[in-house]
Amino acid sequence: MNSEKLAKYIEDTDSIGKSWLLVQLRLQKLAEAKPDLSPEEYKASLEDIYQAMMNLGEWWVGIEGEVF
Repeated sequence: MNSEKLAKYIEDTDSIGKSWLLVQLRLQKLAEAKPDLSPEEYKASLEDIYQAMMNLGEWWVGIEGEVF
């Protein structure tokens, strides 16, 4: 799924508050931009997304059935 379709899905399902989907969107957008980025820019962006994902913590605890 490309970033446009993923963004549309997030919008259509009113999932803007689901941080894990926003991380997925950022990863998809980065994958699409990779050919235009230097290795250093790509690595820095990937590290930033990784940190954002780690900051989510264990958001799934207690709602595993809903999100997995």
